[in-house]
Amino acid sequence: MINMFHQCPACGGNLIITECKCARCQLQMRGEFHPGTFATLSTDQLTFIKVFLSARGNLTEMERVLGISYPTIRNKLDEINVALDQSDENKPAGDEPAVPSEEDRRSILQRVSGGQLSAAEALQKLQKSQGGKL
Repeated sequence: MINMFHQCPACGGNLIITECKCARCQLQMRGEFHPGTFATLSTDQLTFIKVFLSARGNLTEMERVLGISYPTIRNKLDEINVALDQSDENKPAGDEPAVPSEEDRRSILQRVSGGQLSAAEALQKLQKSQGGKL
């Protein structure tokens, strides 16, 4: 099977998968599906990750299995990390936690200053509106 590509061959934009079909029962699903994080990696990078995992991260074992030097292994790991970071940057905006509007933040802070809300409750509301991050 050919690896799925993740960018438009014409313009380089991100692709959205719109249909999936089960090979066994022929169930078809339509919607918006986005490729996973590792879909952006090349076959060589995926093979490297498989070897890394089978060697349980032991770089000496990887040197032996792949026949490459320690600096080359480090360079490949750096290359994979960069590719994964870029795939995170290219995620659709819908995957980002919502940021509270300035109006919502101001309202929460006014409720704290008016004694209607404790600081801990305000912090919890602000964190909740940002997907647990502040």
